[in-house]
Amino acid sequence: MPTIDEKRVYTDNSGTETVYLATGLGVVAVSVSDDLIGEFGVAARCHARDVATAGPLVAVATDEDVLVADRSTVDGDAAATAGPSDALDFAATGFGPATAVGFDADALLAGDGEGRIGRCAVPDDAAGDADATWTEVGSVGAVRAIDGGLVAAADGVYRVDDAGATHAGLDDARDVDAEPLVATGSGLFKLGNGWMDVLSDPVDAVDAVGSRAHAVSEGTLYARDPDADTDEEAWHEDALPVDGDVVAVTHGAESSYAVTADGTLAVRLGDDEWRHRGLGVRDVAAAAV
Repeated sequence: MPTIDEKRVYTDNSGTETVYLATGLGVVAVSVSDDLIGEFGVAARCHARDVATAGPLVAVATDEDVLVADRSTVDGDAAATAGPSDALDFAATGFGPATAVGFDADALLAGDGEGRIGRCAVPDDAAGDADATWTEVGSVGAVRAIDGGLVAAADGVYRVDDAGATHAGLDDARDVDAEPLVATGSGLFKLGNGWMDVLSDPVDAVDAVGSRAHAVSEGTLYARDPDADTDEEAWHEDALPVDGDVVAVTHGAESSYAVTADGTLAVRLGDDEWRHRGLGVRDVAAAAV
């Protein structure tokens, strides 16, 4: 079984990252080198609702099933000649229709619109016949996002472990980061002495890696200051050089990514300026590296 770490970014030997977008067209894979957006294409045709990565593994929630692929199984010659959308072989896992996926230690978690949460061990060969064994670990409100052992659901945020799903507070949770940060209909919350709001307007997406963190509130991108405390003032608007509502955010090893509703991918390396490229895809639900 591959060793997975949900906050360790996977890059190929050239240092190029692949950004995966869950879209209505399918899983779109985009090759990015530093802040240069390169080749892109559809890696799997489906109605993708969510995408998550952990080390070499890529998991996708679709209207039909949860799919898994292992990037480390691509041989060197194929990796050198294939585009970002050609190097993955997704396998169905048997969960059924899903709205969210995520990784927690060496397990894959998935949830659906009815509130079912399942867990399975990551298959030894994710690119082969996964034939995963799913164990139901809880039932909550409609599942919207998963990261680490946290689940964002219509009725709040839950912690998931071997004992099941435990409600951890809040309501109308729309996205979650394992830091933890929770995006809700009433704001962005960070766990301190209880849940403390750091943005007061509705927040739809959030992602954090180390000191870098971004959130989306009503289509506007916000960034956390590197030396942020828990004050609302520690977050500021981070305007992109393109029009359009932001719908998804994610982070790579050194770069930050934002995706707009009209299918534009923006990348910023460190403190440099944002660079962008139109991909022409719509219905973007999530992004992962």
